[in-house]
Formats: sequence, structure tokens, C-alpha cells
Amino acid sequence: MSSSKLWRIALVIPEAHAPAFAEAIGDHADAVSTFELEEHGDWLVEATVYGQPDEPRLNARVAVLAEAMGIPEPKLIIEELPLIDWVSHSYQGFPPIQAGRFFVHGSHHEGLVPAGSIPLLVDAATAFGTGEHGSTKGCLMALDRLARRMSLPRAGRGGALDMGCGSGILALAVTKRWRVPVTAVDIDPEAVRVTRVNAALNGVKARIRSQGGDGYHTAIVGKHKPYRLITANILARPLARMAPQLKRHLQRGGVAVLAGLLNRQERHVIQAHRTQGLHLVARIPVGEWTTLVVKRPKRKAVKG
Repeated sequence: MSSSKLWRIALVIPEAHAPAFAEAIGDHADAVSTFELEEHGDWLVEATVYGQPDEPRLNARVAVLAEAMGIPEPKLIIEELPLIDWVSHSYQGFPPIQAGRFFVHGSHHEGLVPAGSIPLLVDAATAFGTGEHGSTKGCLMALDRLARRMSLPRAGRGGALDMGCGSGILALAVTKRWRVPVTAVDIDPEAVRVTRVNAALNGVKARIRSQGGDGYHTAIVGKHKPYRLITANILARPLARMAPQLKRHLQRGGVAVLAGLLNRQERHVIQAHRTQGLHLVARIPVGEWTTLVVKRPKRKAVKG
């Protein structure tokens, strides 16, 4: 099965159990979200993944979790999403979004860009990240706030890294707000392709270095470290697991914007980075999602 095929995983669960099931299936997916179907009633937990999911393993995990919570086992839906239908859905369901000074819109938008805004033209296609999702919106809001008090070098080391770039929306935001080069990487070749397309559409193709690779092990990532700013809108568990690598690639005094985590997962992610000597400087909740901003101290801690 080609990894470019997009699959949907979904189940309906009572509101109180939605976060636990979102985390459970999120471990097997590239993106996960939850939606209220009826007030104080059932929620839809929905995830998408490139490549056919491991259905027996998912069914077993859902069954064990349901039994542990004392609820009937929910029906698990696993289906392939036709590429053309997904693209159509992305465009039709993507209204313009304002996040701080950033104004995110697709090429189908025919209205005016609000005065004083920074336009981000994002045709997401088959890669994730349009600004509509709570985690992406939280990242944009965090970047807007950081830009008011933080500068980035226009050349040399100390620039910006977008880890898990998706559609490239955060790389676009950084390079348009600070006018600096951005290294953008993703393990998915489709995300790299879409990032390059969106960079060209926004007239910043020369400022975004987009390549595919395995996270911080990607050669281009090490070539331009350490970074003054790192953005990583992925998932809670990978964020926590990659905390040591993030620290090694973040310069002293630098900050990282972390997202893709549910509100209930923030403690785990914060602790993983605190263990590395990074401290929390801001948290931005948007609905059920939280964006965290952590900083590496300028100086080493002095042991008493």
C-alpha cells in the first residue's frame, strides 16, 4: 500500500471518554481531532493517517480501553479517503482565518486582506495545516506574540526550524513575519511537496528550505543548527520523545513553539522539556488543544 494514500479512523464515544480514545488512536495516526455531535452527549473521535492502518491492533486497543472504562466497545471505522475527494473537502471547508496578525486564506478567497494583516496563502491539498485546526491557530497566535519582542538573524546560524512542516503554514508565517530563511522538514514526501508549492504561491520560495527526512536526524537540520526559533506542530508523544533533540538544536536563549497536543496532555509534554532544562514561558489554549512556548535559558544553571 502506497504511503501517499490517506486513511480515516473514526469512532463515536461519550464526551467524558473522548480524550482517552483520541490519545489511543492518535498513536497510530498523523493527525487526530474530536468533535461534539450533541451537547453533553456523544463525540466523534477522528484521525487521519498516511498508509493503511493496522486494523487488528487498533481494534484490540479500543476494546481494551473500553473494557477498562466500563463502557460498550465503540464501532471502529477505518476507510480509505480518495485523494480527489479530500482535496475538494479541504477547499470547501476552509474559510479565511485571522490568528493574531496572520490572515490565512486559500486561493479560492476573493475578498480583501484586512489592513495590517500578514496574508498567508495556503492551499493545503493533501498535507495538513490550514490554520483552521486549533493547534495550528494556537501556533500562529504564539508566533505573532513572539514577533513583538524577539528578533531573528537574517543570515547565518540562529534562524528558524519548522519540524514536521505539514503544509508549510508555520514556515510561511515565520519567514513572512521575520523575513528570515526557514528550514522546513517532514517525514512525509507529500508534505514537503505541498510546502514548496505554498512557498512559491506566497513569493517566499527562496527563503524556505524544505526537505524530507527523519526529524532531527535530517542532514539539513544539523547543517543550520542551533536555531533561535523552532516550531513543532505534531503530536504529544513525539514531542515528548524528541525533547532531548530539540534542546540540542535550540540555541541558548532560543524558544520553541510546541503544538498538536490535547489540553490533558500538556503536563506530560511540559515535564519532558523541563527535564531537559527548558522552561515554560507561555501556553495558549484554543478549544481542546494547547500550544506551549518553551525557552532554553541563556546561561547554564549553577549547581549549589
